Amino acid sequence: MSQCSTPRILISAVSSGSGKTTITSGLLRCLTRRGMKLEAYKCGPDYIDPMFHKRVLDTPCRNLDLFFSTEDEVRTLLGQSSQSADLAVLEGVMGFYDGLGGTTTQASAYHVAKATQTPVVLIADGRGTSLTLASVIKGVQEFREQSHIAGVIVNRCSKSAFSLISRAVETECKVPVLGFVPVEHDAALESRHLGLITADEVTDLQARIDKMADLLEDSVDIDRFIAIARDAEAFAYDPLEIEPVVKNAPVIAVAHDNAFCFYYEESLERLHQLGATLVDFSPLHDDELPKVADALYLGGGYPELYAEQLSANESMRSSVKRAYETGMPIFAECGGFLYLKERLTDMDGDEWPQAGILPGGAHYTGKLSRFGYIELTAQQAGFAAQPGETFRAHEFHYYDSDENGTAFHAQKPLSKRNWDCCYSDSHLFAGFPHLYLPAAPRFAENFVRAASAFKEAKE
Repeated sequence: MSQCSTPRILISAVSSGSGKTTITSGLLRCLTRRGMKLEAYKCGPDYIDPMFHKRVLDTPCRNLDLFFSTEDEVRTLLGQSSQSADLAVLEGVMGFYDGLGGTTTQASAYHVAKATQTPVVLIADGRGTSLTLASVIKGVQEFREQSHIAGVIVNRCSKSAFSLISRAVETECKVPVLGFVPVEHDAALESRHLGLITADEVTDLQARIDKMADLLEDSVDIDRFIAIARDAEAFAYDPLEIEPVVKNAPVIAVAHDNAFCFYYEESLERLHQLGATLVDFSPLHDDELPKVADALYLGGGYPELYAEQLSANESMRSSVKRAYETGMPIFAECGGFLYLKERLTDMDGDEWPQAGILPGGAHYTGKLSRFGYIELTAQQAGFAAQPGETFRAHEFHYYDSDENGTAFHAQKPLSKRNWDCCYSDSHLFAGFPHLYLPAAPRFAENFVRAASAFKEAKE
């Protein structure tokens, strides 16, 4: 057993849209200005928020997800990855207690704080309230035992209103109020149908983060914030080592550009640990797949926003289809799945040809088509799994397809809702579900082994 004594803090809120990511990014910048070495984490199944953390720190952000991982596994991930950090900053998901099924605290930010003994700073919206905000915070404090709430930051609040709010909260809730954040449009981050726009799309991102950091330096007690993190109790964890399953280092080509950018850092890391070499390429800008590729990983993202550009890159579309026809293993999730379809309708209603490996098309529905955690059970044999094998996944998409496949059966936990989905064969797995590969270890191993076998067959 090892001990994690890294100072750490979790930033959460009463609900989504409270400014967690903007404030977390600003706090990360404040701390780096002080010369601190940081590690950043995101609770739950999120790709976009970690991109902002990564842009601030220039180092990967990891996901702590207690649906995909056990408490022991989350402690191991946090403990091992934060060994050399001066401080670890965790960002919560949704509201503090919002967990599995919307009716439990499982996999919530609260669950992560409890499992890792991490103190919490709660972001509270100060618009149009004063004493009532104290009642809200007190309710969050007392809703569960050991809430771990150790401080409050009031967002969207003026200096004059803050003097009233802080006194009320500290008197009624007996918790320190670390400061406030005024409304500042030059520091805000824009949103779209899946949430925030991605970090790479914000042309003045660093200026916005700097602006937020400047505001926080003036109105938040950063020293007290650090002191709260240093009060975190140590916890024990079992170190984890993953052994390679192949020896010939097959190359997995990973689609990485504005259209395909949703990847879990831990999933990419697991493929590397299992013996694969990862090489990035761009379906938007490159003419063809990397010549060294032995397998293809098409992650999620926003292909619907680049449907015309993806379609215009005919040489890449041909290269992907030719790779499939020659037996190259392909793993495509959500946005990657859409790219493999015959056609994709963009947000303006125009239809564009895509790679043409899978039948049918996909279109915008105007609402979340399927959302949340699921458990997948294989119904057909393929490289990904054999009939009856299961693994966990997650769906979050406003697009839907007229043909989603039937190779797997999806079941929502704590719900009667279920459906068939995904395509699978000897060298393809494609569908809307996003996978967290450490939670699907056999799938990850099968994918790397398939890439290895394809490489051997080429030589």
